[in-house]
Amino acid sequence: MPMYITPAYQPDEKRYERMQYQRTGRSGLLLPRISLGLWHNFGGVDSFENGRAILRKAFDLGVTHFDLANNYGPPYGSAEETFGKAFQKDLKPFRDEMVISSKAGWDMWPGPYGDHGSRKYLMASLDQSLRRMGLDYVDIFYHHRPDPETPLEETMGALADIVRSGKALYAGISSYEPERTEKAADLLAERYVPLLIHQPVYSMFNRHVEAGLLSTLETRGIGCIVFSPLAQGLLTDRYLAGIPGDSRAARPQAYLGAGDVTPAVVEKVRKLNDLAKSRGQSMAQMAIAWVLRQPAVTSALVGASSPRQIEDTVHCLDRLDFGADELGLIDSILAG
Repeated sequence: MPMYITPAYQPDEKRYERMQYQRTGRSGLLLPRISLGLWHNFGGVDSFENGRAILRKAFDLGVTHFDLANNYGPPYGSAEETFGKAFQKDLKPFRDEMVISSKAGWDMWPGPYGDHGSRKYLMASLDQSLRRMGLDYVDIFYHHRPDPETPLEETMGALADIVRSGKALYAGISSYEPERTEKAADLLAERYVPLLIHQPVYSMFNRHVEAGLLSTLETRGIGCIVFSPLAQGLLTDRYLAGIPGDSRAARPQAYLGAGDVTPAVVEKVRKLNDLAKSRGQSMAQMAIAWVLRQPAVTSALVGASSPRQIEDTVHCLDRLDFGADELGLIDSILAG
């Protein structure tokens, strides 16, 4: 009789009591209000054990959704490799309790077939992603950005065929404007595959989704998971006293540069930070609660550099309500 070996990692038994879940549009899929993105801190240049500890802590807190893309790293592909290694060591027994997503649409490999939105690129990229992560399928596969050169019929046709093949359970898009989102949803519906979810950028400093996209998603019954709700760290207390030497803004080739941390921005964050304190929250917790206040927003996609950071982030759920006076004050600070 074979001996049963208890896995080394056993998740917290109370993990589902601590997290809130919300339906994704009009689908049957529930997502945690906080999802973990592996855009930063999980590449081949980063500590594997730290990334592994973050993933375990996130799952212990009821974070069941882990979001990747083919070119997350650096180097490209290495975040998926890190996740795959941690998955095999710790999370594989719990695969059916997890939502794992990946994307393709930005540059990944040299030549004309490793970028944009062609059928050849999307299908080849997903096969590579599955190998790197050691998975049979992903739960959500996204087209990562609009491609004006490739016919949308080809891109959506590829996503529909990927779902029908079983290599992804759901189809998603990222960074599409409202009109293209509507067309993408129609093309997928013609192929009997629903558009499950849209992943746009949204934060106090980037509110473009309020000009039509959120209402489009609500009307069409499409879920919404927002990325960069902390504006790459600007909406934290990280830069209140200048740019720390170990911060993201101090790194070369960072998405957030020193030129983004202007005195005017810092002054706004200081005022917002004072409001957050009066609410009993950190600046980061309030900023995430602020994006989650929108009925159309299913989940906020956050990063983490340590297990403690993801734990602090999840505490934003302790207070998601905003009074009209608080929202008015936030609007006046941002407009100042």
